[in-house]
Amino acid sequence: MKNPVLTIVVPCYNEEDVLPKTILQLSSFLREIKEEGLISNKSKILFVDDGSKDETWKIIYKKSLHDENIRGLKLSRNVGHQNALLAGLAAAREASDCVISIDADLQDDITVIREFILKFQEGCEIVYGVRRKRDSDTFFKRSTAQGFYMLMKKMGVNLVYNHADFRLMSKRALHELQHFEEVNMFLRGIVPLIGFKSTNVYYDRKERLAGETKYPFKKMLAFSFEGITSFSVTPIRFVMLAGVLSFFISLLFGAYFLGLKFFGKTEIGWTSLIISIWLIGGLQLIAIGLVGEYIGKIYKESKRRPKYIIDIDTFNMPMPRHIINDGGNENEFYRTDLGKLPETN
Repeated sequence: MKNPVLTIVVPCYNEEDVLPKTILQLSSFLREIKEEGLISNKSKILFVDDGSKDETWKIIYKKSLHDENIRGLKLSRNVGHQNALLAGLAAAREASDCVISIDADLQDDITVIREFILKFQEGCEIVYGVRRKRDSDTFFKRSTAQGFYMLMKKMGVNLVYNHADFRLMSKRALHELQHFEEVNMFLRGIVPLIGFKSTNVYYDRKERLAGETKYPFKKMLAFSFEGITSFSVTPIRFVMLAGVLSFFISLLFGAYFLGLKFFGKTEIGWTSLIISIWLIGGLQLIAIGLVGEYIGKIYKESKRRPKYIIDIDTFNMPMPRHIINDGGNENEFYRTDLGKLPETN
C-alpha cells in the first residue's frame, strides 16, 4: 500500500516533564516522513491521557490547537498502561491504515518507524520493535527480564523476546484484536496470537528524555505476574506437583521415624512436628492464594465491566467545536459521552 494513513498512539500518565520534548520530536518526525511521501498527509499522532494528575492533558490539548498533526484522547480515570493503549488503538482503528504504538518517554528509537512502514508496505500486518541488547539495564533488571521470557516460553506462551509495546499493527490486525474481549489484557502475549504475517525490526534503546519511569520493580513484578496468570494455568499445576512431592516426602520421613522408633532410637521432641506443620501450612497457603488469584480473574471477567471510559476525544469528534474559557484563553473542547461542555468563567 502506497502512502498509508498512519496514526502513532502514545499512552501518557503523569508525563508533564517529558511530554513537550516528545511532542516536538514526534511531530517533527511525522512531518519529515510525510514530506518524503512515505505516509499520507492525513496521518496523526494520538496522545492518550490515562487519568493523569499533573498537566499532561493540558499540554496535549493546547498543542492540538496549534498543530493539526496532534490529537488527544482523555480517559475518565487511570486504567493502566495496557487499557490506555487499547483505548488509543480502538479510537484510531477506523481512520488509519496502520497504527504504531510507542511509549511517551521515547526510549524507543522513532527513526525505525520508517522501517516499520516499509515492512507494512511489503505485506507485513504486524511489525515488532525489538531491542538488540540490554546493556543499559542493570544486571538485576536484565537477568529478571531474561528469566521472565524463559519462564513464559516454558509455559507455552509465545512472546517476542525483548519486545515491549513498540509495534505496528494494520487495520485488519486491529479489527481482529477487538475480538479478544477478556478484561485482563496482556497485549505482548495476545498480539502474537492474531497470527498474521509479521516481522521484527531491531533497534537500540535510548535513555529516558526526562521524568521518572512509570514501571518500578514492584509494578514490573505485578505486570509479569499478570502476564503469567492471564495466559497459563501452569502455576496451579506446579502447586499441585509440589503437593504431590510433599506427600511422598512426608511418607518417607514417616517411614524413617517409625524405623527409629522401632529400634528405640527416638527421643520425644517437637522438631519434626514443627517442620512438618510449617511445610504443609506454607504449601496450603501458597495454593489457596494462587487459586484465589485465578478465581479473582474469573470474577473480573464475569462482570464484563468496560476497560476504559473516554472523557474527551479530539481525534474522532466532528466539527463544530464548543468554545470554553480556559484561564483567559479561548480553547475548543468536546466530549464523546456528554456532548458539549458548558461555558465556564
